[in-house]
Amino acid sequence: MKIRALALLTILVTGVSLHADTAADVAKGKTLFQACAACHQVTGAGIPGVFPPLAGSEWATGSEEKLVLVMLNGITGPVKVTGKPFNSAMPGFGPGGSNWTDDKIAAVATYVRQAWKNKAPAVTVDTVKSIREKSAAGRTKPWTAAELEAIK
Repeated sequence: MKIRALALLTILVTGVSLHADTAADVAKGKTLFQACAACHQVTGAGIPGVFPPLAGSEWATGSEEKLVLVMLNGITGPVKVTGKPFNSAMPGFGPGGSNWTDDKIAAVATYVRQAWKNKAPAVTVDTVKSIREKSAAGRTKPWTAAELEAIK
C-alpha cells in the first residue's frame, strides 16, 4: 500500500509515472539520502556557494555514468552546477567511503534523478555494477569535474 501511495504521490507531484520497483527504489533512496542531506539539503537546493544543488542539476539528471562515478568515488575541486561555480569536496559512498552496495547507490541515484521535479530515468543495480567494474575499479581518489567532463 505504501508503494502505491508513493507512486501516486510521485505522479501528482512530478508528473512522472513510476513502476512499483522504481517507486520502491525512490522510497529507499529517499531514506538513504539522509546521509547526503547535510550538504545537499532535504530540498535538494544545496548550500549556495558551498555545496551544489541537486534539484535541477545537470549533474543529477544528465549522464547516469557520471552521477554514479561521483557517488562511488566522490568529487573534489572546482565544478559548475546550474551555471554557478562551486569548489568543495564530496566524499565517495563506494570503496574507501561508506562502502555502499550497488543497490544502495542505484536507489539514491534514482531518488536524486526523480526528486524535486527532476525528471530523469531510474538507475538500475546492473548499471551501477557495470560502471563500478568498468570505470571505477581500483580508483582510490575522488574525481575532478575535468575528468568527468572528458567522459563521453
